Amino acid sequence: MLDGCTPWPAEFAARYADAGLWNGVDLGGLPRTWADRYGDDIALVHGPTRLTFTELADRIDRTAAGFAARGIGAGERVVLQLPNVPEFVVAAFALFRTGAKPVFSLASHRANEIRHLLAVSGASAFVTAREHRGFDHVALAEQMLAEAPELRQVFVLGAETGVADPRITPLAEVCADPVPLLPNDPSDVAFFLLSGGTTALPKLIPRTHDDYAYQTRTTSQVCEIDAADVYLAVLPVEFNFTWGCPGVIGMLGAGATVVLADDPDPQRCFELIEHEGVTFTSLVPTVAHLWLEAREWLGNDLSSLATVQIGGAKLQPELAARIGPELGARLQQVFGMAEGLLSMTRADDDDETVVHTQGRPISPHDEVRIVDEHGVDVGPGAVGELLTRGPYTLRGYYRAAEHNARAFTADGFYRSGDLASRTGTGRLVIEGRIKDVVIRGGDKISAVEVESHLVAHPRIAAAAVVPVPDEFLGERTFAFLVADGLRTTLHELKRALRERGLADYKLPDRVEYVEAFPLTPLGKVDKKVLAAAARHPDALRDWAHAELRKAS
Repeated sequence: MLDGCTPWPAEFAARYADAGLWNGVDLGGLPRTWADRYGDDIALVHGPTRLTFTELADRIDRTAAGFAARGIGAGERVVLQLPNVPEFVVAAFALFRTGAKPVFSLASHRANEIRHLLAVSGASAFVTAREHRGFDHVALAEQMLAEAPELRQVFVLGAETGVADPRITPLAEVCADPVPLLPNDPSDVAFFLLSGGTTALPKLIPRTHDDYAYQTRTTSQVCEIDAADVYLAVLPVEFNFTWGCPGVIGMLGAGATVVLADDPDPQRCFELIEHEGVTFTSLVPTVAHLWLEAREWLGNDLSSLATVQIGGAKLQPELAARIGPELGARLQQVFGMAEGLLSMTRADDDDETVVHTQGRPISPHDEVRIVDEHGVDVGPGAVGELLTRGPYTLRGYYRAAEHNARAFTADGFYRSGDLASRTGTGRLVIEGRIKDVVIRGGDKISAVEVESHLVAHPRIAAAAVVPVPDEFLGERTFAFLVADGLRTTLHELKRALRERGLADYKLPDRVEYVEAFPLTPLGKVDKKVLAAAARHPDALRDWAHAELRKAS
């Protein structure tokens, strides 16, 4: 196990292996196994690109040899930041083949996030695009080469010309004749996912070959995937949801075809569903809402679409009830986390279960507890914090010993921070969350991180960020600010935050200046009061005036 990672205790590792859950799969070897099984069937589609399973495996083998020739080997950490393109799949599996550990980064991450990922992981390499949605990633890479002491080289997709720095190599040149490479230890870390932003910046989630192979195989079985399926990857491919629930890996493992969408735009996605015969896709509630609205004016034939998974944020029952009638597909509710536990509704669940619950854990070996504030288990229907452990749920974040001491119980249960209840039949219902985050369009935004950037502004003395409900995005980001002198407009604040390298989706949607914050008896900012005020403008004004009088 990589230094800085917490392994499963030997007793649990033996239990999972003896039960056949962990069966010694090396993720790096999967593409060749798939090629031997499915050969000339189409594996991956993106625009005009259509790769068979054999072509995909061959490209991965050549890219792995190219990485190895450039010194990327076992144990190296590599930040991988690419959009939904075949090169993401190729680079990820090629790095698995070399024994390197990719760190999956969002394409929307900027200097602040990339700097953090490089520092925490100690990555020696960075794979990115030349340009994506108008942003110059080469300039960002050059900045990181100057700032990150352990970063030695960068590989850039689409940078065939015009880059002078010898440490920056076009990704297209990372190609060599295949060479024998040592297999990976299945119990070792294969790659890192990112936490959902409940702390100032994401923590790294180590996923092993064994645990992720089990997750993708099991979710594929739960979702009843076979070689006739066609999966539309709408959400970013680096999400756990898109990558392995069953996602790209689970679909390819069943011989299904994966179609990569550039974005969730309904017009383009509906065209892909019609043209490619898409049967299965994964959405967040925001995108589902967008698709339902577009369905009223887009007349594409969506009859092939059989299943729509929705997860990533709470799905309101009113929206859930519209999926079947309006998209003509079965809804599968999904609750999950990059840290592990996945819960899904099943094909044989009744409508009430599908619309109002998040189903059952995918594995009989998932252990789930719902506890009160004292750590005591609560009964059916009662709300408490969800704790979990199991064969694909982490035992510790990477290089985060202090945080791990708080995030896990003494007997290894992960404290999810999610509030949940259980029905009498054992179905999970996610009721909310304890953690201080805003879930905006399925993206989890750390309030602490945004606050830290806001107070760095010379005219902001204090900041408190809370979510405010939004019909389209689910939640928007509302920032209460205490000014230090002259007040700064929202436009000026956004520009300053962008200059600090903060991603656009993390920028506040609204700000409100107050003279002081309400405090709890312990002297902490009372965000419950702020969140209530944010939802009701009249209450906000009354509260702000009261605070002004109190402060004076």
